[in-house]
Amino acid sequence: MGRSMFQFSETNLVDLNSNTLHQFTINYAMQIFNSRAIYTLIPKNGCSTMRLSVAIANGCISGIEQGNWIHKNNQTFKPTLKEAATAGYKFVVLRCPFRRLASVFLDKFVAKEPDAWQYRVAHKRDVSLDDLTFEQFVKSLTVPHIKGSNIHWKPQSRFLLYKEYHDYFALEHFDKAITILKEKIDLNVVDARSLTGHGTDKFEILNDDNYSQTAAFDIAILKRQGKCPSHKSLYTDELIQLVKKLYAEDISLYTERCNKNDLLFT
Repeated sequence: MGRSMFQFSETNLVDLNSNTLHQFTINYAMQIFNSRAIYTLIPKNGCSTMRLSVAIANGCISGIEQGNWIHKNNQTFKPTLKEAATAGYKFVVLRCPFRRLASVFLDKFVAKEPDAWQYRVAHKRDVSLDDLTFEQFVKSLTVPHIKGSNIHWKPQSRFLLYKEYHDYFALEHFDKAITILKEKIDLNVVDARSLTGHGTDKFEILNDDNYSQTAAFDIAILKRQGKCPSHKSLYTDELIQLVKKLYAEDISLYTERCNKNDLLFT
């Protein structure tokens, strides 16, 4: 008996174009033309670097100088159903769920990017972005519509188009992905961090205190001084247990497909 290769195509007996779970995943799939490869894009998992690299490989832009092009073309390389089913190579980049949530807060909320304002709208504007703490953010994710309201903290497992990929790369060891992608499909990975300003690599990382209850505005002041709380310093034992519960499927996925010792908390 055959077996569906797609993660959500059998979830309900409707026209596949009306299967919202499947359509969501295919919307976050990108073709790499010369290798018949499919990359699943998961926000906060090195996706700007990968989108830039795919756009260059597909001949649509020539380099990082045109990098802002990627933000208007997230579905430009979306495969058809046939292209997705006949892909020669499939890969995805996963990330430690604890680090991903911390990164979301330190990036999107501290900088008050559009995603933070959307979060405020989801709360019927009954939240102050300046006063918001990481603890408050994580606890708010216990409300299902808040947890699913934005792609940057939506569970990683919801993005998987396929039941099985050829390679599951960990963002924590991205150098390995760069090497393997060059070897297997001749893809040159182009670092987009200078374009996006995401990440904490240019900051003095603070581990001197617990910052779970530090307001986003106060962290923004620290970042202007060239300092940033570490991902670990945002967590308390209570928050660790809460994330383990809220993102149990993602933690299981990462543990099975990557190295559980690379989780921020094991």
